[in-house]
Amino acid sequence: MRLLKGLGYLVLALILLLIGVFGITAWMDRDIPAAELEAKYGNAESKYLALDGVRVHYRDEGPKDGPVVLLIHAHFDSLLAWDPWAAALKDKYRVLRFDMTSHGLTGPDPSNDYTLERTVALTEKFATAMGVEKMSIGGTSMGGTIAIHYAAAHPDQVEKMILLSPGALNPRVRGRTTPPPLPGWVDIAQVITPRIVFQKLLENGFGDKSKIKPELIDQWWELMRREGQRKAEITRTRQYVSGDIEAKIREVKAPVLVMWGEKNPVVTVDQAKEFTKMLDHAPAVKLIVYPGVGHMAVHEAPEATAKDARAFLDEP
Repeated sequence: MRLLKGLGYLVLALILLLIGVFGITAWMDRDIPAAELEAKYGNAESKYLALDGVRVHYRDEGPKDGPVVLLIHAHFDSLLAWDPWAAALKDKYRVLRFDMTSHGLTGPDPSNDYTLERTVALTEKFATAMGVEKMSIGGTSMGGTIAIHYAAAHPDQVEKMILLSPGALNPRVRGRTTPPPLPGWVDIAQVITPRIVFQKLLENGFGDKSKIKPELIDQWWELMRREGQRKAEITRTRQYVSGDIEAKIREVKAPVLVMWGEKNPVVTVDQAKEFTKMLDHAPAVKLIVYPGVGHMAVHEAPEATAKDARAFLDEP
């Protein structure tokens, strides 16, 4: 009897301990008010635009009459990823970039629609609002997939394309008409997303993990904890497919610069040649492979990729 009573107390103590740990972790990973993040990660160039019910955070830098370059960031990232590129281009080019919904300082979409079609439509509305008639477009990872769909839909508007390790041919999403299933337990990430989760995400995207800066981990961790952001991001993941991507790649009619990390584990470098062969309607295709670099070349090799992008854009 005493033994059973003792076991009961032990079980109760373990339950209380787990509740305490859960509560402490949830408090550490609590939502961050949008205004607090805007004060920390916004700057004098940060602007906000109402697009179809969404308050979009964007930056518009460089001469307003210069050639336009629109840059689209990756999944889990933000427009901050393009800082080195903006610095390398804005003396001559008008550099436009924005935070996608469920990312950065833009936050959730009130429509709760995070499909590829919706993201491309908001990109179109953004370009229209900025008065863009002709532009070059660049995208990395999921941003590359969005850029491909945009270029296929607007061949007369897109003059050049730059794609960094586009995620379009990732076997997990390639050719799918429905999103890959996510287990129900993933929803706990709406409340608990420890910093180490974002550290591991970045480690998976770098060829050389020693290049990951603690500030970048903090940035990802904090921006994903914007009010409503985590729920929105889980919803995006449950809705996202890359569409008929192979057909869209073949529809691109602009010169294309393709950048690929040699140590990319997400879309391996052997896919680079397959990808460039699909660009059979592009008048010119150039492939640059970066030795030792992983999937997130825009973070891991910012100076090299920005320099190569500038050289490509400067070509007649």
